[in-house]
Amino acid sequence: MKTKNNVLLYNIAAVLVGLVISALLLLFMKVNPLSVCGQAFSKIVTDGYNLGEILVKATPLIFTSLAFAFTYNANLFNIGAQGQFTMGAIIAVALSLGLQSVLPTVILLIVVLIGSFAGGAVVGGLIGGAKAKFGANEFLVSMMSTYVITNFMDYLLRTSLQETKAEYMQTDAISSSAYLPNIIPGTRVHFGFIIAVAAAVGVWVLLNKTNLGFQIRAVGKNRFAAQLAGISTGRIYIISFMIAGGLAGMAGLTEINGVQHMLLRDFNASIGSYGIGIAILANGNPLGCIFASILFGFLNVMGTTMGRLPGLNIPASIIELIEGIVMICVIISYAVRGNVENKKKKALMRKAGV
Repeated sequence: MKTKNNVLLYNIAAVLVGLVISALLLLFMKVNPLSVCGQAFSKIVTDGYNLGEILVKATPLIFTSLAFAFTYNANLFNIGAQGQFTMGAIIAVALSLGLQSVLPTVILLIVVLIGSFAGGAVVGGLIGGAKAKFGANEFLVSMMSTYVITNFMDYLLRTSLQETKAEYMQTDAISSSAYLPNIIPGTRVHFGFIIAVAAAVGVWVLLNKTNLGFQIRAVGKNRFAAQLAGISTGRIYIISFMIAGGLAGMAGLTEINGVQHMLLRDFNASIGSYGIGIAILANGNPLGCIFASILFGFLNVMGTTMGRLPGLNIPASIIELIEGIVMICVIISYAVRGNVENKKKKALMRKAGV
């Protein structure tokens, strides 16, 4: 319990420091940060649409943070959630365009959900397979896979998936029959948020209440001890990355069928990297990913609202600035926490004469 409390305190401190630094940077724009933040916060909490946008922004972040958190529990690092997300989006738009006039909405969305999960899982499985078979560095392989999938998407947007007029690098828009249903009238909040929360709960149950989850956590704690206990680490690597990739792929579904309704070049190009920071903020806890994603969704909406305040001329890049600074502070706090804990362990060992 004490360790969990320490993690929470470090994370809260990191977020607060990041927000303070972001606010101080507004001074360089000759803007009063307290006044601007107060105005933006007031506009958010008094407007149902803006409150809904927090959940809209949080939805794909829940999935990409889960994609990192899941492998993190096996002491693996999935840096390729962006590519897995992109593959899921490719599958989602291709299936939607191809089947929207054939299948009823419910069946179509189930097919697209399975397809987007499978697309991300295939990419993840290849990464896990490279780790299991050849001992490849999953950090580098997953990172490079993003570039491969991104270029594959660009190729498709120039060829088979390009919109009918062949003028832009984008697909045709999917029809309304392929949309994820809206769950809060007057907002853009769609059923994908429910799927994301259910996925986070499901991942928590899998990791903490099932035999597979125990094996994943055992490999994460000590893979050599796990091997001696008869656990196949190679199998766990592949399964972990397949599930993680599938989760990131489902984020593609929520963005295509819930928000964008088409696939564009440079589509949500930072969603994977934000997922990493969110998973670290949640300390790899799937349920924590929900709340950390909502926090980042709030920061995104806050930045957008600040940029729209009249007479201030605050650039749109303030969104990425705030989120980036907070993420850096979270990662630094993770490193500081690890260093402090290592020093405490060494001090205890010295006292014990080890």
